[in-house]
Amino acid sequence: MKKEQILELFRQFENICYLYEEVECWSARELQQLLGYSKWDNFEKVINKAKEACANAGETVSHHFPDVGKVIEAGKGAKHEITDILLTRYACYLIAQNGDSRKEEIAFAQNYFAVQTRRAELVEKRLLEYERVKAREKLSQTEKQLSGILYERDVDNQGFAVIRSKGDQALFHLSTPQLKKKLGVPENRPVADFLPTINIKAKDLAAEMTGLNVQSKDLKGQSSIEREHVDNNSAVREMLTKRGIYPEQLAPAEDVKKIQRKLEGDEKNILKEAKKKK
Repeated sequence: MKKEQILELFRQFENICYLYEEVECWSARELQQLLGYSKWDNFEKVINKAKEACANAGETVSHHFPDVGKVIEAGKGAKHEITDILLTRYACYLIAQNGDSRKEEIAFAQNYFAVQTRRAELVEKRLLEYERVKAREKLSQTEKQLSGILYERDVDNQGFAVIRSKGDQALFHLSTPQLKKKLGVPENRPVADFLPTINIKAKDLAAEMTGLNVQSKDLKGQSSIEREHVDNNSAVREMLTKRGIYPEQLAPAEDVKKIQRKLEGDEKNILKEAKKKK
């Protein structure tokens, strides 16, 4: 396929894309023409195969292939409505994968929508990484505040470390050394840096509860505060296990410090590119 043809097809695919409720969509009737199908019946067979693939992937078909009506003009100004289907980018990708790959238009569409779908996957991955970094930052802030509260109630740094460790044991049913060994955490690193997001948030919730209850119950001394923190972590664990989530069984996540550096590096590169375009 020549470069000029590729550029022209790219322009055509972009031109028929529009936003519907902030979601990129294509009209099946318009896509039919672009993909080189002269008859709707033939193109509809491809759509049906794509719907099957969508369902097999565990997606909701109606979300990606909603039926709509389309008004077209007939002769002498007459108008009538025909059936049409709104297609998400994912739906278009599945249609291209199930189309006749001998058609140049289909070959182009397979690559066009594969790249665009991959971009969406990368955005989703980045958002999940961002959420985890922010959750870890939030936990650090919560634990810092809790440490300050406990310091005013006769608990020093060593005592706070013991209380936190006892809380982890109540949440994970493993001691800190056992948890580090299970997750492959280096000896000099906090366990939280290698926990999945839900476990980070679980620790944060328990710590928030402890900070609140220590003040509202006016608890003092390491023993009473330790019991409170253990109880709160046990309560959070019970909530999770009732939903079939066992914190100690979840796979470890990538070092959050590496994720943070990568995100910061991406932001710097984006800024550099933006400056070049000015």
